[in-house]
Amino acid sequence: MRSACAQIAAKGVLGLRVSDVAKGAGVSPGIVHYYFETKFELIRAAFEDNFTRSLDRRAVIFDDKDAHAAETLHAIVESYLPVGAETIEAWNVWIELWAAALQDEALAEVNDRAYSRWASMIEAVVARGQERGELVSEDSALVADSLMGLIDGLSVQVLLSSHGMTVERMRAICHRLVDSIST
Repeated sequence: MRSACAQIAAKGVLGLRVSDVAKGAGVSPGIVHYYFETKFELIRAAFEDNFTRSLDRRAVIFDDKDAHAAETLHAIVESYLPVGAETIEAWNVWIELWAAALQDEALAEVNDRAYSRWASMIEAVVARGQERGELVSEDSALVADSLMGLIDGLSVQVLLSSHGMTVERMRAICHRLVDSIST
């Protein structure tokens, strides 16, 4: 899966070749085909693995139920900034998933499951903070979607080197949203 994600990030879904995935994993193409009957199955599994690894890298943030909610949201923002090779690769895989999902219903379902799970995790942090009086009482789903939309959209702009959108600006914008809902 690591090799498949690296290949997707580097060459895109359309440029993905099973032989390149096998080479990157240090196995024969036959081994890859043994586990994945079709290239699509490999792609779907790579996207799911990318999401699982994304959550695993952030488990310590989400698992700290005693942390102030705003502190947790700030840590989430920092962890998703498109800096560092691993996070940039993961973002490139996400962008490829989103583009491919426009044309493929099964990949759209993979995205929907991942996005729904991520949304529920962020919403739980917001709701916990509201219950404890750490965050203003607004619609927790709306707050979660707003933060997620900022993180997703601004990350794409940073990765595309859009004029004026830097990691530092993204950081400031996302943290400002968190600060605006903190009590």
